[in-house]
Amino acid sequence: MIDLYSTLSALEKDGRIPTIRAYNRIDGPGSSLDLREFQEALWRLPDMPIPDDEEEFAYWSRDLPRTVGITIDVGCRVEARPFARGQIGIVSDDYGYHEEAAVGNVPFRKEQWLLKVLDLFKLSGVQMILHNLVPGIKSSGLGGSATATTAVCLLANELAGAPFSGEQIVAIASLIEQDMGISITGTQEQSNVVYGGVTDYVWFPWGIPNAEGAYGTSLRRTLLQENHYPELAARMHIYHSGRERASTDVNTIWRERLSDNEGFSLHLKQVATAYEFREGLRLRDWPRTCRAVKEYRSVRVKLCPDYMTSECWDIQGQCENYGAESFPLGAGGGGAVLIVSPSPERLSELGQVLSTVYRRINFKLRPHGHEITNLPGRV
Repeated sequence: MIDLYSTLSALEKDGRIPTIRAYNRIDGPGSSLDLREFQEALWRLPDMPIPDDEEEFAYWSRDLPRTVGITIDVGCRVEARPFARGQIGIVSDDYGYHEEAAVGNVPFRKEQWLLKVLDLFKLSGVQMILHNLVPGIKSSGLGGSATATTAVCLLANELAGAPFSGEQIVAIASLIEQDMGISITGTQEQSNVVYGGVTDYVWFPWGIPNAEGAYGTSLRRTLLQENHYPELAARMHIYHSGRERASTDVNTIWRERLSDNEGFSLHLKQVATAYEFREGLRLRDWPRTCRAVKEYRSVRVKLCPDYMTSECWDIQGQCENYGAESFPLGAGGGGAVLIVSPSPERLSELGQVLSTVYRRINFKLRPHGHEITNLPGRV
């Protein structure tokens, strides 16, 4: 057992509370291909070894499940505070969540999933307090619950002496959330929090052949450097449709469609479109990026018409008047909708129309998925 009470009490007295800021992601084409069943169903052994001269274009990976993560400065802050010895606790006022338990006595129960994270690291005398960085957009399709879970994992890992690697943290956060019934999740949000930036993730559900790894493993490539962020940000808006529903319903249908021939063929088309999105971003080819968004949305609707709510269709109708494309984020249940356009000027004009009805979620792009401060032993 790692008793943190004295250490955290001293840090709190000095005003140096161990804290992590963890950021959400924009997904786009490739979203859902990170779910465990999709990784397993769509993955095939690539030509090995992976050719070095194709790394820039990653042509070798065009038939593998992938997701592009775009990190934004929306997410959560988690603080580690001293708590009673032999006890652990989790508090989130944004979600009305307050749980505590004795160390080693945390049942495998849905509402105690974050306590289970603290317990698996054998921490004691610590309470983690969660705050949303932007009020009023919880459960918005930006991967919020996975961000929170991964943030707690990362901070707990550091307080325990960092026994796990980044990819192991991805696996822990994903499996805990999925298997304890919080949501249907994969590895994209978790990987975004660990690595961040504008990043291409190629998924390896059983690890990279002839190398170490297991579930949570990815090969990653940075698609855009930070100096190109303004060019991308000028072509993207996010609006909240004002309507939320359970994304699990849509995710369940998408998973079921893996088992019929037509559905499987459509999912394979998503793999190809995700590669197009990847290349559009890497080359800063904005029309190509928008075409990939349109194609991916179209396939998702064919797989499950309920992906688009009436509000989403209204937003898409307005987009068509201004040469833009929309993409309900996540499984379309959280209400957040990504708008992309090859023209910043026309996107601005569209924004004036949409902002009269829908709330715009302002964001900045971030090169890292998280930031940790005030760890014991660090200045």
